[in-house]
Amino acid sequence: MIAQTAEVREQHRFDVAALERYLRERVPGFAGPLEVEQFRGGQSNPTYYLRVPGHEYVLRRKPPGKLLPSAHAVDREYRVLTALGRAGLPVPRTHLLCEDDAVIGTIFYVMDCVHGRVFPDPGLPGVTPAERGAMYDSMNDVLARLHSLDYRALGLGDFGKPGNYFARQIHRWSSQYRASETERIESMERLMEWLPPRIPADDTTTLVHGDYRPGNIIMHPTEPRVAAVLDWELSTLGHPLADLAYNCMPYRVGGEWDGFRGKDLRALGLPSEEEYVATYCRRVGRATIPEWDWYIVFAIFRLAAIAQGIMGRVRDGTANDPNARARGERARPLAEAGWRIVTDRHLA
Repeated sequence: MIAQTAEVREQHRFDVAALERYLRERVPGFAGPLEVEQFRGGQSNPTYYLRVPGHEYVLRRKPPGKLLPSAHAVDREYRVLTALGRAGLPVPRTHLLCEDDAVIGTIFYVMDCVHGRVFPDPGLPGVTPAERGAMYDSMNDVLARLHSLDYRALGLGDFGKPGNYFARQIHRWSSQYRASETERIESMERLMEWLPPRIPADDTTTLVHGDYRPGNIIMHPTEPRVAAVLDWELSTLGHPLADLAYNCMPYRVGGEWDGFRGKDLRALGLPSEEEYVATYCRRVGRATIPEWDWYIVFAIFRLAAIAQGIMGRVRDGTANDPNARARGERARPLAEAGWRIVTDRHLA
């Protein structure tokens, strides 16, 4: 087994022989015997490591069981990965999408396995301050490149609805939060009331990742640069500052979600929030970001809703990650951190 994998979990097992037959007929050069392991962690789509003589692949599938509407869209993930690969963005090469549930039980796609370093902790432990700073600069550069792409030229003009992004997102995540609600969280109630009437007028549309953070990025094995960006399930046409604010969220939180609050950024080699945002703005040609705090609060609200969704899957018995309960329990402290920004900065 490679370091991040384990035996396939009971609830996520499938007919390996059926998968091998299917891939042998459709992926050039694919030949068994096929070995399958499951990547540990991950909240949404079960992910598997596939090995055959001479090649390694990754399979992402929709999980079995009761699912929230519009969640686990692996077909969209496959589509955007394929387009971005053609555009030269660092993503794994895709091979096929299977929409026939009869093969392994749910829809899935297969891509190349990219080796490198993954840092679930945004503080990037275990590297030098100089490497850490270079990694953040590379992460910033890739995000700016993504937001500068012509999505229509990539064939993604229908990948989402241009405009009115934040209103739709607030409605979506509020609805999913309600569908997964396991307890009343007063700060979440306040955020759902505070956000909609204060949506900034800027209505820029680009391709967005939707979950852009170090844990979804493979860094090169030896160099301080992005080798591949993963987990495009939430990608759509949206507002680029939603991605940037989510990427910057660790600057505003602490233990609620592995944040930097209270840490010495200079000693760590990390840019300040202001420096990171200014570098991004220079790369995309944006002068300033009025109402930046609103975007940060929105990012925290959205992550709190995602955490509640994880807790809903714990309740329903469909959670993929063995640490799902601990992650789901972060919904309350995250919502409280978001509302604290509103009150501390007198934004209410």
